[in-house]
Amino acid sequence: MKIALLQLNQTVGDVKGNALKIKTFVERASKYGVDLIVTPELSLIGYPPRDLLLRESFVYESLTQLNILAHELCAAPPVLVGVATPNTQSHGRPLYNSCALIWNGSVQKYFHKVLLPTYDVFDEDRYFEPAPSSQTFIVGATTVGISICEDIWSDEMLFKKYRYHHNPVHELVQQGAQCILNISASPFTVGKHDQRRRLLKGIASKYTIPTLYVNQVGGNDDILFDGRSVAYDATGEIIAEGKAFEEDIIVVDLETKGPVKVLPSLSAEEEVWNALILGTRDYVHKCGFTRVLLGLSGGIDSALTAAIATEALGASNVLGVLMPSPYTSRASIDDAHELARNLGIRTITIPIHTLMNEYDALLQEYFHGYERDITEENIQARIRGTLLMALSNKYGAMLLSTGNKSELAVGYCTLYGDMCGGLDVLSDVPKTLVYRIAEWVNRLSHQTIIPVNILRKPPSAELKPNQKDQDTLPEYEILDAILQLHIEENMSAKQIIERGFEPQVVTKVLKMVKNAEFKRKQATVGLKVTDRAFGTGWRMPIACVVPY
Repeated sequence: MKIALLQLNQTVGDVKGNALKIKTFVERASKYGVDLIVTPELSLIGYPPRDLLLRESFVYESLTQLNILAHELCAAPPVLVGVATPNTQSHGRPLYNSCALIWNGSVQKYFHKVLLPTYDVFDEDRYFEPAPSSQTFIVGATTVGISICEDIWSDEMLFKKYRYHHNPVHELVQQGAQCILNISASPFTVGKHDQRRRLLKGIASKYTIPTLYVNQVGGNDDILFDGRSVAYDATGEIIAEGKAFEEDIIVVDLETKGPVKVLPSLSAEEEVWNALILGTRDYVHKCGFTRVLLGLSGGIDSALTAAIATEALGASNVLGVLMPSPYTSRASIDDAHELARNLGIRTITIPIHTLMNEYDALLQEYFHGYERDITEENIQARIRGTLLMALSNKYGAMLLSTGNKSELAVGYCTLYGDMCGGLDVLSDVPKTLVYRIAEWVNRLSHQTIIPVNILRKPPSAELKPNQKDQDTLPEYEILDAILQLHIEENMSAKQIIERGFEPQVVTKVLKMVKNAEFKRKQATVGLKVTDRAFGTGWRMPIACVVPY
């Protein structure tokens, strides 16, 4: 039996466009003489569709398009298409997360998802009714078991404690499945693909059954999908694997086992770099933009953001904006220009000292008797944010903000200032990882893309004389380690202190995280690359008391 896995980059809501892409890829895959063609989870409507699913007209349109697609592919082999279908029972949620088998010009059968995730970025229980069990069907002489994404994530080999009360894969094997297919939209996080490999290899080995997995690729809002579809034979050996962060057609021959090129595991730096390029390109383009602009401060965050944007969109579509103040060092201006030359992007310079003076004069009467403090620093940031948004409006270019996860976590950023923008590329990248990726980019390029001085100088917002980040924050190595334990591992102050961190530092950092929650609620969209990002999956209250 020969199966084609279609690793597709679909756009949420673009039912006709998604159908056309499925048709195009099916026609290409059919030339390989395959017996079955498989698309990712909800491939017809895009994943995650979120509250579009609450619109009956949207669901109806997708089912209409499914029937048209079936008719257009009447000469093709059987095709499995991910789609949402109505729950016609008198109880339960309105829809099923389904997979439709189209063949001979019509929809032959629907399969429904059993396990509905409700953790992190997932909220499928809001829309979907869980199916009571998974189902099989026969292609040629082979009984194929269909599972949808989360249905494989319930196995004792990977989890110490089951999230669910039953195991759909085990049920499929009991039903006589001779091959397990899993159609997925599995979000990317650093290191997750190795976890998937272990899971799928374990399933294939445990049940001595070929196990095939097809994943979506691309970015949809804050969630990124890395593709890397993979197939294992009944001994747990890889027999096919798809590309990382690219569309692909993966042909799996269950009868003949030829040489397989197994993709090497990527470093964290390479994974995040590729994920952010894909996510930036997709977010900008799927939102209807072709060009971006960003503030170039001469610092590491704007430098890496510019490098990512240039790789994603092309140098001609990236504009760097320098906005020096009296506190901006000559070195920072030189570094920004050097970066722009290295990347080949255009820059403009708008000094802000005159605007700062005008604000000071306007507010002098009302600030009388008050010392200069962070208020004046924030005014500078907000002047820059206003200028950048004005340029964005005038040029029709999306503004990229450049804050990193460490800053966003502790509120070391200004609302309506450096937080302005349509996309924050680095919002889920800790500061220490920002430096590692920048250094990796230079090594990869065999030349200095990001100027050495940017990598070596102490980070500074340059909003007052001789300012350094570490005047306010712990060293980033310490800060990021504390944030990792608190945000991604949910540790309390006591637990973190027991790891050897200074109590005063831990208490200060966790208080800053809590106090910055109101800023994060107003932050722009970011791209998720870690296990827990400040986005869809972060649901902390603002007005609350946190027992550290």
